Amino acid sequence: MIEDMQLRGYSARTQEAYAGAVRQLAKHFHCSPDRLSEEDLREYFLYLTNERKVARATATIALCGIKFLFEHTLQQNWTILHLVRPPREKKLPVVLSREEVHRVLAEVRNPAYRVCLTTIYSCGLRLLEGARLQVADVDSARMVLHIHGKGKRDRYVPLAERTLSLLRQFWKTHRSPEWLFPTPTRHGLAWSVEHKAGPVGDSSLQKAFHRAWKKTGIAKRAHIHTLRHSYATHLLEAGVNLRLIQDILGHSSPKTTAIYTHITCEARATMTDPLNELMKDL
Repeated sequence: MIEDMQLRGYSARTQEAYAGAVRQLAKHFHCSPDRLSEEDLREYFLYLTNERKVARATATIALCGIKFLFEHTLQQNWTILHLVRPPREKKLPVVLSREEVHRVLAEVRNPAYRVCLTTIYSCGLRLLEGARLQVADVDSARMVLHIHGKGKRDRYVPLAERTLSLLRQFWKTHRSPEWLFPTPTRHGLAWSVEHKAGPVGDSSLQKAFHRAWKKTGIAKRAHIHTLRHSYATHLLEAGVNLRLIQDILGHSSPKTTAIYTHITCEARATMTDPLNELMKDL
């Protein structure tokens, strides 16, 4: 199965997720998955839905991983694999205001994490896109960053002068020939960055953001990806064209970017006067 995924060009993370889904299937039945029947799969998907009540994302990964094994590796074209559909959800992303973003970033004490998270926000990046930025990705002449995006889809994103200045100042503290954000090392209360260290870890970044968010006391359930949602929403509120925001974020479909039209301040502001008029006599 892993070889089949490699031949189809799946990323290492996708391979890991799909193999993990099949591993959970085998663990549930205590046997090799190639010994399972179509009825066994039906029972398993009902178990995930009715007993475990897994989230849509978990159900989708389970379906995709198991479907790949049985259809591509085991050559089984079973009806159940086309019948299962995780329920659709329409959830709006959490968005921080500009002031809330500044409050969170100000609470990040480690300079490596703070500059990395600031870059993620100011360029609308995914976590790993920001953590694995390389020195060669900075094009200061054109004021853009070269992003090696999800699904091996590269793109350029605009680079603010303030962000470029922060990147230059921080790079002078470690002068890594490859990584913009090498892994920081702690020495008591002090932090340092090794010259030959690898890129900062995604789990370390997540923990740093979570600690900073808790310190602010902001009630919204924010995560690092919230910075990307906030960036897109703030651009839309500033009048940037939705099609351009789609390109910056690297969305393949405009429908994905269109979700931000539901959460802008401008969209809500158009309702303020009619609502006030509606309620004035109550």
